[in-house]
Amino acid sequence: MPLIELTTVIHAPIERCFDLARSIDLHKLSTDGTEEEVVDGVTSGLIGMGQYVTWRARHFGVTQTLTSKITGYEYPIYFRDEMVKGAFKMICHDHAFESSGDDTIMKDRFEFESPAGILGVMANKLFLERYMRDLLIKRNAVIKEVAEGGRCGELFCREDGDSLLVVGGCGVNSLIHYASLKTGIRAGTFR
Repeated sequence: MPLIELTTVIHAPIERCFDLARSIDLHKLSTDGTEEEVVDGVTSGLIGMGQYVTWRARHFGVTQTLTSKITGYEYPIYFRDEMVKGAFKMICHDHAFESSGDDTIMKDRFEFESPAGILGVMANKLFLERYMRDLLIKRNAVIKEVAEGGRCGELFCREDGDSLLVVGGCGVNSLIHYASLKTGIRAGTFR
């Protein structure tokens, strides 16, 4: 089984990094180009222990669905999401966070098992492991950019016009706010 381990240093508070990593809206932003959308479960805001999300996305020209559930959670230092339904035999993604001065060390441990026996093993070696690593690196880069205030003053909106993510201020003290314009429900505000 392939194992991908990444470490990302983010100049932002641990709570902000933790919340961004479990943000459905930020995940959508980080997967631009895959036509990724939520079709069931937690559809926006922050996902928590015992909750699930079902994604539909296009990878390698094929539309697929994948359901993940949060099976481990200790705020703000750790959470685990595991595939409960999808094309893979198994996906387990551990997210760990630790403070280091003014920085947060974010560590990903992503393990997966492809279907199709020996063909799946060959796909892993030829392209799949690299593809999955690149997706995680891109996601972490977006988390880092937003957490450090690199997208300050932006309002991200979904196609239906509902609010997605508001980033106000810059740097370590930036405010990030999730809200729904249609329902008036605030999904989370954190510094």
